[in-house]
Amino acid sequence: MKVPATKTQEEMSKEAKSSYFDLPALDVSVAFPQATPASVFPECTSDYFQLDDLLTSEERAVRLKVRECMEKEIAPIMTKYWEKAEFPFEVIPKLGALHISGGTIKGYGCPGLTVTGSAIALAEVARVDASCCTFILVHSSLAMLTIGLLGSEMQRKKYLPSLAELSSISCWGLTEPDYGSDASALRTTATKVEGGWILDGQKRWIGNSTFADVLVIFARNTATNQINGFIVQKDAPGLQCTKIENKIGLRMVQNGDILLKKVFVPDEDRLPGVNSFKDTSKVLAVSRVMVAWLPIGIAMGVYDMCHRYLNERKQFGAPLAAFQLNQQKLVQMLSNIQAMLLVGWRLCKLYESGKMTPGQASLGKSWNTLRARETVSLGRELLGGNGILADFLVAKAFCDLEPIYTFEGTYDINTLVTGREITGLPSFKPAPLRRQSRL
Repeated sequence: MKVPATKTQEEMSKEAKSSYFDLPALDVSVAFPQATPASVFPECTSDYFQLDDLLTSEERAVRLKVRECMEKEIAPIMTKYWEKAEFPFEVIPKLGALHISGGTIKGYGCPGLTVTGSAIALAEVARVDASCCTFILVHSSLAMLTIGLLGSEMQRKKYLPSLAELSSISCWGLTEPDYGSDASALRTTATKVEGGWILDGQKRWIGNSTFADVLVIFARNTATNQINGFIVQKDAPGLQCTKIENKIGLRMVQNGDILLKKVFVPDEDRLPGVNSFKDTSKVLAVSRVMVAWLPIGIAMGVYDMCHRYLNERKQFGAPLAAFQLNQQKLVQMLSNIQAMLLVGWRLCKLYESGKMTPGQASLGKSWNTLRARETVSLGRELLGGNGILADFLVAKAFCDLEPIYTFEGTYDINTLVTGREITGLPSFKPAPLRRQSRL
């Protein structure tokens, strides 16, 4: 009879350690009961100068509707999806029911919001989650708006109604691996063939691309050397979309690399209003205003979280809100937000009146992201160790703001757009290098 081997001390020690390390993490409300996590989102305390007084009743109603949905439906799940770098597809019907996709487009099932109303809606989404806001921005203020402004009547009727409902999803492909800020130099080509076009090239950092039903792609016409726009279907032969991994910000957004290898696009899916790179500016003018409101929303959410946290968390026998240094930081954050709100609101009004210039839009986007960066940094300080936990929003917002500081034109490029406008002198390209004379 074989005697079963007894476990050695080392084996029992390994089992004990394995059991110990396999324990799930404590729920944050149990691990740290003194402050409420962001899954229960704080009330809005950041509209100190009462922006609501500047809004119409319809714009206020949109603001409250979006705020309620985000706090109820997105706040409880956003940390889980952000940590896994996965998109919460379960919330798409709820976001669709808000009827904000399509923004300012009128008809075709779109909401026909004012520019201010559309911007306010995006800010309220960003206040709770910047990734969801970026998803809507790409879908609505880039792809849908391109079809709405530069597409044919047939294209608008065919694509916009389902996109407005979020029953189909879109993305916007301009940026390439070699061309980010220098987007007009893009290399993806469009060659005319019988009945359509053949697209060849590569795009990078394209939000929503891994699951988009409709892709708006910009390519260089090989006959005219001008930039044209095309609507590409997700199942087009030769099209490949893969997810970009290892991002530290906007982790829920599915940014992708797009490869186009002899992708055929029928003539009816060429966008007739895109005949040069300048035509994209008609879309970017609106989207840059919208992007200027993302940092506003993020900063509002961080301030609201810090305001509640400092009143709940106690040290040295008093709430953290009672300490002078903390109050000073809170006031600095609040000051930034009021200035950002007024800049964003003024941009909307300039656009609605037809007076907004590219330099003004660029200044609004670059300055708001800079002030938001300072605001979330202060929030990170105020929360101490909890400032690095996504559970308390600030760490997540801190990381999410970084790509927003860069996309739709980096801070530096937007600054140079404004600099060119106020001086009349472009400074995007370096001065020609002089050849060194031989000694």
